Amino acid sequence: MGNIIYRKMNSDECERINQINPYQYIGKAWRLVNGERQLVEIKYEDLDWPNGYEHHYNNLKETILNGGSAFGAFENNEKLLGFATINRDFFGEQFNYILMDQLFISLEHRNRGMGKKIFMLCVDEAREWNSDKIYICAGSAEETIAFYRAIGCTEAVEINKELYESDPRDYQLEYLL
Repeated sequence: MGNIIYRKMNSDECERINQINPYQYIGKAWRLVNGERQLVEIKYEDLDWPNGYEHHYNNLKETILNGGSAFGAFENNEKLLGFATINRDFFGEQFNYILMDQLFISLEHRNRGMGKKIFMLCVDEAREWNSDKIYICAGSAEETIAFYRAIGCTEAVEINKELYESDPRDYQLEYLL
């Protein structure tokens, strides 16, 4: 593998997400069972982008064009290996939240620290914007939640009702800045 460069992405680079392999096998996922969160075996293969490539492409472009930020990990500053986005729209009643809308690392490059590095670039940007917390609607796969917990995310204190209702199976998390 070549030199990995971490940097802010621009709107002309959005199509590069097609270089990422978004495949994920989900053996277990967090679900509410009798009012308690439990790991449940689901044995599900997500072969492609959840909600489709166009959805993620459009969200990435919209984030950048509307004042948000996207950070990518590039091999030799060319091939995109992973990316994350934060939106600049603030929300929340108790805290000044911003949304981390996407974080993807290509299958063959996971578990190498790229996700954490990209996440921390988003953290630095959110601090510059004077946000209190980053809000994350994470997919409920066991590995996904383990990643977010390992970098210091906790269950969200204040739930964004609109985001929660868009997929009640998602895990609502936050990161204190």
